[in-house]
Amino acid sequence: MSTKCDVRYAASPREVKRMDTTELRDEFLVKNLMVEDGVHWVYSHYDRFMVGGIVPIKKAVSLETVDALKAQYFLERRELGIINIGGSGVVSVDGTDYILDHKEALYLGQGNKDVSFSSKSSSSPAQFYLNSTPAHKAFPNKKIGVNDVEIIELGAPETANARTLRKYIVNSVVDVCQLQMGMTTLKSGSSWNTMPAHAHDRRMEVYFYFEVAEDQAVCHFMGETQETRHIWMANNQAVISPPWSIHSGSGTSSYSFIWGMAGENLDYGDMDVCAINKLR
Repeated sequence: MSTKCDVRYAASPREVKRMDTTELRDEFLVKNLMVEDGVHWVYSHYDRFMVGGIVPIKKAVSLETVDALKAQYFLERRELGIINIGGSGVVSVDGTDYILDHKEALYLGQGNKDVSFSSKSSSSPAQFYLNSTPAHKAFPNKKIGVNDVEIIELGAPETANARTLRKYIVNSVVDVCQLQMGMTTLKSGSSWNTMPAHAHDRRMEVYFYFEVAEDQAVCHFMGETQETRHIWMANNQAVISPPWSIHSGSGTSSYSFIWGMAGENLDYGDMDVCAINKLR
């Protein structure tokens, strides 16, 4: 079993506006997350947010600590959010098994030591998408099924942004320190997510795009409202969004994405909306 962890440092708006396409992708795009029988982490210096993926096929995959944490075990000073986007899987936590079916989630609080991931079937393996943030308190573990989420309908067909937002790991559903996670699915005929665009200087965010057809793509927009940039993305890729940046996208076909946030508050509505006709 292999655990890989890449470290990404924070960049200011002044640096980003000078980046070319390759530099922008190297700085913010996260590829090759869903690793078979291994773990791929990216550790971001924006709010110490970690994003990872596990696809267990031949054996159970253990959650190991990494050098960047300087911790005896991964969740010694962290909390973890897990959403399964694949077949049925099992997360074993200190002797307790949690079965996660497709699009079910699990929150693990600070202090859990022995964590492993497995699939019910190697022919239809689980695909565990992971977000982790520093924690200051140990909250109880909790599974969040598809019927436990908060659902919000947003947008409209007329503006090509009709979408269903599902809140999985938020403080109104589960007790957390700072981590928030949810899933948004675009409705048929719509392409734009998170539009009108917004930024929230109190929190950073990571988007993970999935259910994107192999021959299609999503164009993700980032940057300050008056100095935007774009990154073309494929299926099962993530993008890091700094607190000073918008985070919005448009797909060439239907798609879904998982959003994860960390920062100094848990107020989902804490955002600074930018009028669409003022974007540059």
